[in-house]
This record gives sequence, C-alpha cells and structure tokens, in this order.
Amino acid sequence: MKKSTILIILALAAPAVFAQSTPAPAPPATTTAAPAPDADPIVVSASGITVRKSEFEAALKTLPAEYQSYAQGPGKKQFADDYLRMRLLAAEGMKAGMQNSPEVVNQLNLMRENLVATAQLKKIDSGITITDAEVQKAYTDGAKDYEQVKARHILIAPKGSPAAQTGKKELSDDEAKAKAEDLRKQIVAGANFEELAKKESDDAGSGARGGDLGSFAHGQMVPEFEAAAFAAKIGDVTPVVKTQFGYHIIKVEAHDSTPLAQVRPTIEKNLKQSKLHAALEAMRESAHPVYDEKYFAPPPAPPVANAPAATPAPKVDTAAPKSDAKKETAAPKKDTPAKKKP
Repeated sequence: MKKSTILIILALAAPAVFAQSTPAPAPPATTTAAPAPDADPIVVSASGITVRKSEFEAALKTLPAEYQSYAQGPGKKQFADDYLRMRLLAAEGMKAGMQNSPEVVNQLNLMRENLVATAQLKKIDSGITITDAEVQKAYTDGAKDYEQVKARHILIAPKGSPAAQTGKKELSDDEAKAKAEDLRKQIVAGANFEELAKKESDDAGSGARGGDLGSFAHGQMVPEFEAAAFAAKIGDVTPVVKTQFGYHIIKVEAHDSTPLAQVRPTIEKNLKQSKLHAALEAMRESAHPVYDEKYFAPPPAPPVANAPAATPAPKVDTAAPKSDAKKETAAPKKDTPAKKKP
C-alpha cells in the first residue's frame, strides 16, 4: 500500500470526509456490572474526530479491490493513519470554509451524481435476466468457438527453423519436405505413427509422447496447422503441412466441443454485458442528445514537415578498378511463432 492511498480515499470516500464528526460518548457511570460491549466501538480518535468501526470498514470497502485485501490485513493500521490524515485535513478545510469553494462544490456535485449513477447502473444490471434458451442459442451460434480437435503430429524442421534440434543433421527446406513426405507414405502404408514421432519429430515435447498434442481449440495453433487439423476427419493423416516451424504430418483422433456446462458462466456474462450495453445505448438514444459539432470536431492534422532535399550521390569513377571485397550478405530473419508451437 503506497502513501498515495490518501488520494484514493479523497477520491472515493468523499461522503465520509464531509460527514459530521461523531462526538465522543460520555464515559459510562461506574457500576458493579460489567459494561455491555459496544457493537460499534470507536477505533480512532484525535482532536475531536472520532471514527467508529462501521465507518472505518465502510471506508475500506470504497478502495479498489486490489487494495482491499492489504488494507484489511497487514496494512490496516497504515490505512487508518491515511484515513485519519484525510479526516484531519477535511476538518481544517471545513473551518476554513473550503466546502463552499466553487471548485469543491463542483467536485462534490460530480461525485454525488457519479455515486447515484453507479447505484442506478447496479439496479439496471440486477434486473437483467438471461434465460436457458438464450444461453443455448448463443452456444449453438458460437459452436465454432467451442470446437476442439485432438491430434498428433510429426514435425520435420529445416535449417533456421525455431524448432530445429541441436545435434541433429541440418536439412535444407527441400530435404525437410522430402523427409516429411516419405514419413507420411510410410504411415499411410501402415507404419506406426507414434513410433515414428518418437524417433523423427523435431517437436521434442510432443515427440516423446508419440506426437500427442492433446485437444486444442481455434486460435491455439498457427493458422496453417489449425486449418488442416480442423478440416481433417477422425483417423485422417493430413497431407504435409508447412508452417514457420517446418513440415508437419498431422493425424486427427477426435473432434469434440467444450460442454455447455463448462462455458455457461462465460456465455451468461457476455449476454448480460450485451444487454446492459443495449439498455444504456437505448437510454442515450431516447434522450435525443445534441452535441456542439464545432466544439467536438477532431483536431486538425499536424502539418507535414517539408522533406529534406535529396543529396546527390557522389559520382563513381568507372575507370577505377573493381574492389575484390565480397559483398556483405544479410543474415536471414528468424521466424517468431505467433501462437502456440504445435
């Protein structure tokens, strides 16, 4: 918890800032009976300012979620110090009449409207219902998003591939492709896919498992690999597929879908957000807003700086003998996988 916590309190706990300080209760009369425990005890007091437990805990709840766990635990005393400083500053400001400052009044009005708006938003949100039929329709309409394929693959990586294995013979692109084609012919002819994957695949992780990639959904593999895997039927061995990693032979073992029960919370959340957005947009449209187009016009584009005049290239003496120096060859760019390595 940083010392800037006080700024958070000033922004989010303003109603508590301007609440009247609660006077300290008179000391109880001396009796022989044990005093009844105070259900809402004073937890901080200073210079006539008292903070009761309920008030302090209410202030804690105004903090952002990422601060609350600390402020309610090891940082509770530090938060109390920050809160007390804020209350002391507010008391001094009240004495100076700062509550009547136009700037403060405007801020208070804005904060009041914001709090009321937030309460109304919660009310609208709580009134939104999502039916089973709506969830089922969203699940059916988005069936592609929940498709999964279970597959194995063998990868043959040419020289320069991110998947190329150290210590293995380096293959040119043509050699890698030819090797992958030959392995596919062996598999189609009856060779054991898993054994070949363990022996030949340059994807060391899946290769040790006989090429097993498990199940994956759309967007988890590079596009070329994904397209081939999802297009293949169960039991198919795809034609050799080229990606930035090399050449793949893919065997599809299953086509599945994520069960509705597993994705229902996400679907319900998305549907509720869509309905809430629609309700807010309808409210705005029904109010027939009018904007000052001149005031809200986009700023003009910055002027384009004049390009510097081209410097003429120096003339080359064609009579001079040619240099024997070899031309510098640019290093090949290394491909970076955009997504999960298959």
